[in-house]
Amino acid sequence: MGAIVLFDGVCNFCNGSVNFIIEHDKAGYFKFAPLQSEIGEKLAEKYGIDRAETDSVVMIEDERAFTHSEAAMRIARRLDGIWSLAYALRIIPRPVRDWAYKLFAKYRYKLFGRRDQCMIPTPDVRARFL
Repeated sequence: MGAIVLFDGVCNFCNGSVNFIIEHDKAGYFKFAPLQSEIGEKLAEKYGIDRAETDSVVMIEDERAFTHSEAAMRIARRLDGIWSLAYALRIIPRPVRDWAYKLFAKYRYKLFGRRDQCMIPTPDVRARFL
């Protein structure tokens, strides 16, 4: 069935991450939607995602929503090649992982910038966007 990745559509780092996932997900397991889109907002509401607390990435798989470092780990697990080994970082206690994740997310705009509007997928990957 696959999974859905909700992402911050105006964040340059997040957009780059989506492109990275697409490149390393040859099976097409993941579908994508910006959190700012109508479908992104509906899914966030359906799964009880607090947008004030979570504004960078959410992964929805098997009718469950994962946020912060858990979302990143679960995405990595499904990627092709060596990237799936990042899932082994789950041995680090979740509070520590989430602290580091939230710190990075807090400064991602300063480090990588932001766009005025959500990314527009290219025709070759458009079918992977909701």
